[in-house]
Amino acid sequence: MTWELIRNVLGWCAVIDLGLLVWWLLFVLLARDWTYRVHSKWFRLTKKRFDAIHYAGMGMFKMLIFFFNLVPYFALRIVGYPGA
Repeated sequence: MTWELIRNVLGWCAVIDLGLLVWWLLFVLLARDWTYRVHSKWFRLTKKRFDAIHYAGMGMFKMLIFFFNLVPYFALRIVGYPGA
C-alpha cells in the first residue's frame, strides 16, 4: 500500500463522511417532526432530549471526521510521500 493510496482513501472517506453529516443535518432540520415520531416509538424521548442527542451526535461525528480523516489527510498532503 502506497502513501498516495492511503491519502486518497482518507480524502474519499472524508468526503463520504461529510456528505453523511450534511444528510443527517438536513434530515433533522427538514423532517424533524417525522424523525422525532419514528424515534419516539422506539424510545421514550422528550423533544428537548431528542434535539440534544442529535446535536451531540452530530458534534461527535464531526470531531471524529476531523481527527480520523481530515487531520491525517492534510498531514500526508503537507509531508508528501516517499518516491514523489
